Amino acid sequence: MQFISTRGAGPCDFKTAVMSGLAEDGGLYVPEHVPDLSGRLAAWQGQPFPQVFQEVIAPFVGPAIDEAALRAMVLRGCARFTHPEVTPVVPVGPLYLCELFHGPTLAFKDVALQFLGLLFERFLEESQGRLTIVGATSGDTGSAAIHALRGRKGIEVFILFPQGRVSPTQELQMTTVEDANIHAIAVQGSFDDAQDIVKGLFNDRAFNARFSLGAVNSINWARVMAQITYFFYAYLRVVALRREAGMRVGDPIQVSVPTGNFGHVYAAILARRMGLPVSRLIVATNANAILHRFLERGEYRKGTVVQTLSPSMDIQVASNFERYLFDLAGRDGRQVTAWLEALRGAGGFRLDGAPWERARRELRSAAVDDEATLATIAEVHRRWGYLLDPHSAVGVRAALDLPAPGEPTLCMATAHPAKFSAAIARAVGFDPPLPPALAGLDQLPTRVQVLPARLDSVQTYINATIRAIVDL
Repeated sequence: MQFISTRGAGPCDFKTAVMSGLAEDGGLYVPEHVPDLSGRLAAWQGQPFPQVFQEVIAPFVGPAIDEAALRAMVLRGCARFTHPEVTPVVPVGPLYLCELFHGPTLAFKDVALQFLGLLFERFLEESQGRLTIVGATSGDTGSAAIHALRGRKGIEVFILFPQGRVSPTQELQMTTVEDANIHAIAVQGSFDDAQDIVKGLFNDRAFNARFSLGAVNSINWARVMAQITYFFYAYLRVVALRREAGMRVGDPIQVSVPTGNFGHVYAAILARRMGLPVSRLIVATNANAILHRFLERGEYRKGTVVQTLSPSMDIQVASNFERYLFDLAGRDGRQVTAWLEALRGAGGFRLDGAPWERARRELRSAAVDDEATLATIAEVHRRWGYLLDPHSAVGVRAALDLPAPGEPTLCMATAHPAKFSAAIARAVGFDPPLPPALAGLDQLPTRVQVLPARLDSVQTYINATIRAIVDL
């Protein structure tokens, strides 16, 4: 399998796509073609999650890792999850929830980042090299990356998060890690500012080459690839749960995905293109509704980031939307570049005609504000005894408001409610039970560097930090 850039650069292999993060032309890597796995679904019924994971990613990995080694890596990546199914599916009222929060940091990012950490480790062992990981986070990516890469030889990790705009628990998960290779940076700005800085680091070719930058955000193809896997597994679990009602492999479902950066939704889009029977796909956003506005009006225009109860979705410019634009443009990198230049220069662009109509056929959308988020948490707990975190509540509200008559609806539950206890307490009147992974975090010492939201400030800090460790 070869990979190409959304802006037109030529193909590269899997290892290059993983280790470089962004393509040389600043675009995002996507596979040259999408494999059809529809004929494999029946054979995967009853298989454990690690087996499905390996089967789904194998066509993308290709000869880069042999089958036995890949199996061992997948098993290691799943070993730190506390639920035996890794990503279990539970019925909640009329919906089915795929719980993606049983990993080390209690968020869906753990599924992909535990595996990505092992990919970095393997490829660095082969090259005897070093890697400087830089990432921007609106909450969960940072802590998941830190806990996947802490203490790993040859890797320095710099995670940028918007100061005061993540939950207290999310911040503690990043700033209480004592491993010397972990560096948390509180940026005095928004997530979009942090994301722009990270892209600037990659696009500075001299800096990139000097420090061997690698990406953990979902701009890295391996993140999206790994997230495809649980859509297949969850579908098969829904079939199993509804077998007595007559459901069989091949019958369609609707899927609702809470999203801010579009990476999670894009993984679902790819799963459908790989043969998963998804009839409708809901893009569920919070008040930062740039994606919803695009699907409603055909206009993709950034605005001011609104701080909400679902901070991991407080994003205006969704990085992974570029991959979807590449599809809508008929894989024309020049058109994608023109759209993105309009976004940077004029603050947005409009899609008319066939591209927008295609998006509206493929995707449904909803924007859920804080009031509706709290009401949904309260309603689901009152009616069915289940506690949702605010992000999952956005996806559930959208699913309840956009039913698919005659079809089951799968919602992705992306984080443990205890990570957002203040919002839960507002909704239901009590704090959620604290899982062991979060117990005592507020008693630990913290390490964090506060920097202005400027590229040169972050470059100076990274340069000084690494120079103190190795001789460059």
